[in-house]
Amino acid sequence: MTELKNCPAPAKLNLFLHVNGRRADGYHLLQTVFQILDHGDTLHFTLRDDSALRRVTDLPGVPEQSDLIIRAARLLQAEVLRRTGALPRGVDIAIDKVLPMGGGVGGGSSDAATTLMALNRLWNAGLNKQELMDLGLPLGADIPFFIFGETAFAEGVGETLQPVSAPECWYVVIEPGVMVPTAAIFGSEHLTRSTPVVNITDFSSHSITLGFGRNDLQQVATKLFPQVAEAVEWLGAYGDARMTGSGACVFSAVATEADADAVLAKVPARWQAWKAKALHRHPLNEILGARL
Repeated sequence: MTELKNCPAPAKLNLFLHVNGRRADGYHLLQTVFQILDHGDTLHFTLRDDSALRRVTDLPGVPEQSDLIIRAARLLQAEVLRRTGALPRGVDIAIDKVLPMGGGVGGGSSDAATTLMALNRLWNAGLNKQELMDLGLPLGADIPFFIFGETAFAEGVGETLQPVSAPECWYVVIEPGVMVPTAAIFGSEHLTRSTPVVNITDFSSHSITLGFGRNDLQQVATKLFPQVAEAVEWLGAYGDARMTGSGACVFSAVATEADADAVLAKVPARWQAWKAKALHRHPLNEILGARL
């Protein structure tokens, strides 16, 4: 095998996001439920004849060598060298980019996770799922979830994951047109950091997706970025709406694709908006043919 084409890097939503405290090292303790969607970026991997790792698609504002895609590939390449004593072949990586930066839908983390999973197969590296999750965590707290690859109740800094059931539904997602820097939200003095800890059964007992909890980061983000507040208010007219992650994207659950289309038809032209179906498992698992 010399290439892997059309590898999905799906978006995620945080169905709720509670901040329970802060560790001594400054990292925040969180609880959330991650939901994978059938909408996202697509990556293509082709082996080279040398050992270079190249992103062959230009992404404005994202230098190649600082891109999480290349950083993830570099980490795995070094791990293969450490284990085998041989440096695996380099890779050209192309990306069809659709997920927004700073949108809270996990675009960069999902791209990195797909890179780790795809190259693990392309290089016959043989790392198991947990080893890939551990490798990816230093790059981003959301990366282990995408490698975990199914709807998950997450704790800690987001790396402690348990499978959880969530309602089968569709989502309408609005991109308010701003990029929200995660550090600005978590660093705010107005952020609530003392939400009581909940149990996985507390979430599972709710029959509707947005019937539980809240996003503790939303209050800070909407104060700093009025565009996010406006999107929450507008979408809230069609059902419960909230922000995902640290923002900026805002979402609402609907029962059917037709319901999603009806809302999308009314979204103001100043916003990008899209629909997506909830997925139970990461779609790359089907392409790779087996679970990691």
